[in-house]
Amino acid sequence: MKALFADEAETRGIVVRVSVSYLPEQSEPQRGRWFWAYHIRIENKGEHSVQLLTRHWVITDGRGARHTVEGEGVVGEQPMIEPGASFDYVSGCPLSTPTGNMQGSYHMIGEDGAAFDVAIPKFALIAPAVTG
Repeated sequence: MKALFADEAETRGIVVRVSVSYLPEQSEPQRGRWFWAYHIRIENKGEHSVQLLTRHWVITDGRGARHTVEGEGVVGEQPMIEPGASFDYVSGCPLSTPTGNMQGSYHMIGEDGAAFDVAIPKFALIAPAVTG
């Protein structure tokens, strides 16, 4: 059985876990559109609160084309994550190929005022093979 969160990375006590699901009901392969949902859990295993300020994604499709996405927060929030707590959110990614990957980072600030980047692990976007 595959673990709920297959990919993870840890930076300075902040653990980012990722689970990916292909969404056939939102995909239209005949039109060159595949869609995935990804569930992110950010866990604070450190001793100080941190706030997620911005996100930076690099999305690569099956042809190797890279697309960068940057912005404030995640899903409209800039969550404060206390020690021992976690923040979960779900978002989505469309691609024009049936495979690809995503990776990136979150820019955070600690309660001590120190800013740092937290790695988002690289994870694969792979549509199931269509037979028939």
